[in-house]
Parts: sequence; C-alpha cells; structure tokens
Amino acid sequence: MIPVERTYLMLKPDAVQRGLCGEIISRFERKGLKLIAMKFMLIPKATAERHYGEHKGKKFYDSLISYITSGPVLAMVWEGKNAVSVCRAMMGKTDPQDSAPGTIRGDYGMDLGVNVIHGSDSPESAEREIGIFFKPEELVQYERSVERWIYE
Repeated sequence: MIPVERTYLMLKPDAVQRGLCGEIISRFERKGLKLIAMKFMLIPKATAERHYGEHKGKKFYDSLISYITSGPVLAMVWEGKNAVSVCRAMMGKTDPQDSAPGTIRGDYGMDLGVNVIHGSDSPESAEREIGIFFKPEELVQYERSVERWIYE
C-alpha cells in the first residue's frame, strides 16, 4: 500500500477570474496526484478569518481577507505520496517574482498580493484546512487503476 498524504489547495479569485483553473488542475493530475474533493465557492468572511487566523494582527491581514472573499475560489483536496511537499514545489515560492519558471506561481503570477494559489504548508495545516472547507463525507474515496504506473 502506498503511504498517502492529503493536502488542501485553493485556486484564488485571480486564478478563477483569469480562467486558469483547468490548466492548473491538469498539472496536479498529470503529476499523479488524486483529486478527492472539489468545491467552487464564495468564501464567507468568517470562514476566511478562520482559515487565515494565523495572520491576524499582521499588516496584510485585512487586505488578505478582502482579497480572498472578493470572488469565487476553487477549494480542493488532493491525495498522494508526500502530497504537501509535492504540491508546494509545484506551486513555487509565495512571491511569484521569486518563483522559478515551470512552477504555477512562476508561470502565472506577477505580484505577491495576487499569487494564484494557496496550498497547505504541512500535513497538520492540511488537516486543519481540509476541515474548514470540507465535511468528511465530501472526501471521495476511490481506487485508480493507473496508480501502479505512478508508484513503485
């Protein structure tokens, strides 16, 4: 059995408005990660405050809450071996100007304030964030025959 880890990813309002969702999702699929939940939504302010609670009191907090609630987002749960670190590497650095070409932020981002995607930074954060956006019954468990071609 493959050791499976879950991570939370969110395509932010700028990714949705720019029509980048399909392209970004396909990158994670082609990598071999398994999508187990997806929700297109407007984030209520209280949910955004809970999600970004660790940043409360920082100078960018209010603008972050305003931005993430300004339009629809695509919330997702992905599963795979070392999913958190794999997704973080694919996303690139938080500031798109520091992100390498070939990463999501390196290819699609220009500014720190609109950096296309959010991803959990640890398995613990992933568990907390998944719990904020998804009920346990919304996580779909299924087997893919292709997994033998992805993992040893």
